[in-house]
Amino acid sequence: MTVKQLSLPELAAACGHFGIGKVGLWREPVQAYGLEATAKLVRDAGLSVTTLCRGGFLTATDPAERARALDDNRRAVEEAATLGTDVLVLVSGGLPAGSKDLRGARERIADALAELGPYAERHGVKLAIEPLHPMFASDRCVVSTLAQALDLAERFPAHQVGVTVDTYHIWWDDRAPAQIARAGASGRIHTFQLADWTTPLPAGVLNGRGQIGDGAVDMHEWTAYVEAAGYTGPIEVELFNEELWARDGREVLAETAERFLAHVTE
Repeated sequence: MTVKQLSLPELAAACGHFGIGKVGLWREPVQAYGLEATAKLVRDAGLSVTTLCRGGFLTATDPAERARALDDNRRAVEEAATLGTDVLVLVSGGLPAGSKDLRGARERIADALAELGPYAERHGVKLAIEPLHPMFASDRCVVSTLAQALDLAERFPAHQVGVTVDTYHIWWDDRAPAQIARAGASGRIHTFQLADWTTPLPAGVLNGRGQIGDGAVDMHEWTAYVEAAGYTGPIEVELFNEELWARDGREVLAETAERFLAHVTE
């Protein structure tokens, strides 16, 4: 998503050129290019897929809508398995139209996970609940903190359901470091994602994720928390940013790799 202006073949070629061996994929471009074709493309390019994004949107009250959401999530699990990743990221969904019942919405997520967790396990896939910043609670994700995500995940085995740790969404929460340790102790950190917090936010706020190093988030600090919790998996950079998308994708990819080295690994 950081370089969504690149086609999947262009992305694969650019990753090869810059020595990037892992890539997180989103369902929309995969479906547009073709699932089997994408799986072959990444294999032939020597890439491994870290995660597939996204499943979720599990808060509907209408029975038909809930059934459609569950069917879509089962397809997402199957897509993840075909692509060779064992992690499907979940964005849980916002409040149904006209509802103010956050507690009820979160319980419906748990009900859905009870069905999806075993299905994912049968396909060798883990579900990673991603808490989103509270500004998205009404329309996109009623799970706003790592504590809330873990309260849901811990109802199920860790090899079925865990969490996504994303700096953009949790950097403001002084309880998050302890929750990262909590997640690590039970083996529930299924993926770790980076994006910076820059202001002012754009209209609609969704595409406001800043390039690493441009904002308020101490990437070294958050990486240290996750590593201390025992996480040794891939670290993804996921940026929704109109200015980055308007630039040459290869240039953005190279810049992102440089920023990662400067602000995370050095």
